[in-house]
Amino acid sequence: MEVLALRHGQSEWNAEGRWQGQADPPLTSVGEQQAHFAAQQLLEGGEVFDTVASSDLQRARRTAEIIAEVVGDGVVALRTELRERSAGLWQGMTRLEIEARWPNAIAEQRWPEGWEEEESVISRAVPAVQEFARTSDRLLVIAHAGLIRALDRASNAPSVSTPGHLSGRWYRLEEGLLPGKEVSLSAQVNSYGTE
Repeated sequence: MEVLALRHGQSEWNAEGRWQGQADPPLTSVGEQQAHFAAQQLLEGGEVFDTVASSDLQRARRTAEIIAEVVGDGVVALRTELRERSAGLWQGMTRLEIEARWPNAIAEQRWPEGWEEEESVISRAVPAVQEFARTSDRLLVIAHAGLIRALDRASNAPSVSTPGHLSGRWYRLEEGLLPGKEVSLSAQVNSYGTE
């Protein structure tokens, strides 16, 4: 099975610089435009998916709904297993607020109480992807940066920084999860449309 995992469009908290974790802010109008642009890019590239799956968090779900109308059958399979990692006490905080309360914690990777470790994300996400292999040949997953980093780690992909909105990676599911090329379907979007 071929799998394309993409990060959702811009959410309200992305725009405010807030750590989301499993909090559930909606997409901004820019995020919706990013999803429409990505759907067109996939269509123009001839990409069609027999299954579109998404985290159940609304920023991913809405992104998936927009894209599924163009390159899928309009149906989105929602899975809690595809959620972003919990950011614990940092959910809803800005980087400046985190630095003020926990100096250098981000740089030193000293995660707060309630932080979900990568192994936990892998242990829930990979089986969810494998489950789709029973009925799908080409799967589009709309999820989150932390989940994509976990899939990269599970597949021994080269380490990448946080994927931008509507960026991610192709994978192949054979005996295990194998990494493919990175993808970026993002565009500069302002209140007037795509630039």
